[in-house]
Amino acid sequence: MESGQVEVLGVQEFGDTARGIEALDAMVKAAPITILQVMTVTPARFVALITGDVASVEASLAAGRAVGRESLVDELLIQNLHPQVLPALAASGEEGEWDALGIIEAASITAGIEAGDCAAKKAEVRIVEIRADSHMGGRSSVKVIGPLGEVEAAIAAAEALVEARGRLVRRVIIPRPHPEIRPFYRASFGGRST
Repeated sequence: MESGQVEVLGVQEFGDTARGIEALDAMVKAAPITILQVMTVTPARFVALITGDVASVEASLAAGRAVGRESLVDELLIQNLHPQVLPALAASGEEGEWDALGIIEAASITAGIEAGDCAAKKAEVRIVEIRADSHMGGRSSVKVIGPLGEVEAAIAAAEALVEARGRLVRRVIIPRPHPEIRPFYRASFGGRST
């Protein structure tokens, strides 16, 4: 996934891969956009992340929505995307102060991406990961670290956003996490974080 200067992000999440691929084709044909990433996630979800200028992304999302119809699970348009979001999706978010760990778990991948963007814009935290993969069953989790007060502010803002969308599964804040969990809090399924 390209993580350069992406400022506009469009995301559509479909309940089946066939309709998702058909919608992605319509999105690309509708306007000049760039496909950043495509994920197939259990249970049979298809997620497309696109970028371009605002008008092009809006037109492409409209085309995807028209084709996707009842298969569209969730969608998102973010202007002025926080620069930590794409690296966090690739599980390559930078480490930082380990005073507190905040986690938001969302019922869709799209809601998790929006929660990460919101958290990073609200407070001085590092998004170390936005986990959205086949092991999550269509859910996503956002992990942020930083000073306790900043993590609390970031998680509160992200929680309110995701809850308003009806997608909140859980939120957790761990003050002063034990050093023994540090190697295991990222997505490296069963392995150590570097």
